[in-house]
Amino acid sequence: MKTEVGLKVKSKFVTKYKNGYPLITKETILNSTALDVEGCTIKLVDEQNNFIAKGYYGKQNKGLGWVLSNNEKEQFDHRFFEKTLKAAFDRREHFFQGSETTAFRVFNGEGDGIGGLTIDYFDGYYVITWYSKGIYHFREFIIDSLKNLVEYKAIYQKKRFDESGKYIEEDDFVAGERGEFPLIVKENGVNIAVYLNESAMVGVFLDQKDVRKTLRDVYSKGKRVLNTFSYTGVFSVFADLGGATKTTSVDLANRSKSKTIEQFKVNGIDAETQDIIVEDVFKYFKYAVKKGLLFDVVILDPPSFARSKKFVFSAEKDYKNLLKEAISITEDNGIILASTNASSFGMNKFKGFIDTAFKESNKRYKLMEEFSLPEDFRTNKHYPESDYLKVVFIKKLK
Repeated sequence: MKTEVGLKVKSKFVTKYKNGYPLITKETILNSTALDVEGCTIKLVDEQNNFIAKGYYGKQNKGLGWVLSNNEKEQFDHRFFEKTLKAAFDRREHFFQGSETTAFRVFNGEGDGIGGLTIDYFDGYYVITWYSKGIYHFREFIIDSLKNLVEYKAIYQKKRFDESGKYIEEDDFVAGERGEFPLIVKENGVNIAVYLNESAMVGVFLDQKDVRKTLRDVYSKGKRVLNTFSYTGVFSVFADLGGATKTTSVDLANRSKSKTIEQFKVNGIDAETQDIIVEDVFKYFKYAVKKGLLFDVVILDPPSFARSKKFVFSAEKDYKNLLKEAISITEDNGIILASTNASSFGMNKFKGFIDTAFKESNKRYKLMEEFSLPEDFRTNKHYPESDYLKVVFIKKLK
């Protein structure tokens, strides 16, 4: 294995990298075939061999790796990783002081200076997620740095890669004392059951914390709420605690029902008073139209890409039509919470989908408020894709 590979950046992309763009891609490089084994150091130079930046080789989605430093002498050793992690933790020190929220992100990939790596905190437990074999190559430095910097009950890890780029499920425990699950954490005073030892997803997406709080505090009282692509039903719990008259949670995954019942239970809510349905969301929309069902609040938070037996959903291609389905079963003056984590388009294009969906439905609307990533999900201003979350509360007008 080569420990360092020199890659020449095409002239039209040099300024972009000098200005701080972090993702190394095939289209920007003249000699990407020079790359050897993931984990090696990459030295970016221009066509005259002038130094630009240093990073590492690690295949992730459409990228070949990430820039980590513009210092030619930087070594990606224990000192580098400990310094970078410490800076991220220091920025979030105030999160550790509160008792109302005990689960949040402490390191957010390229937003904190190391693309391909995230670390989440769950009430004394830390979860490291590796997004490529390349960043996993540095695991000893990163795990040792984490151990040096924080007190922890245990450290767990998630590997979001294998030869085909899919998630490998192995024993996720790294260090400390194994936890007993579910672990109950708090988010804005609400209990959430999480499992740090079960597959890639633990039971809640932490990037939606501000959205869930707003749903509870502003939009739920006295409302009939439909939560589609409901996962473990956390949005439904927040809606109920905000005074919803009833919630309906719909998700295709069989385990969504027991997981949702559990989330209601840990908050003292009788799940029998709620509707929890295991069903393809697109089929449920057709059922709701046929039965004349209407809701005051409809939550649309689909994955950016999903596949069922009969349909492949892509947010960029299909979100407009999904919105039209939601519009058809939303009461006049009702609210649609439209959300996407697709990084391939921005908020303006997302609002374009909303506008087209309402026009094609011959309905008027008003944008009430919008959200992107919360404070703990730090982003990189030179890399717009890092600010992937787009959420809009939309009122369907009469």
